[in-house]
Amino acid sequence: MSEKLRYRVLTGPDDRNFCERISAALDDGYELHGSPSITCNGETVIVAQALVLPPA
Repeated sequence: MSEKLRYRVLTGPDDRNFCERISAALDDGYELHGSPSITCNGETVIVAQALVLPPA
């Protein structure tokens, strides 16, 4: 992505890959926005986390 979005929501299974995606976004300057949302589809725990890019 060439231009960073000011707001993003990452979603996915609650696994190492999801945590790595959140960690990479934090390393890229994003901050967590609010609490994560968690649900279960009957088999897998699915999480969502909003992220914001603070003003420069």
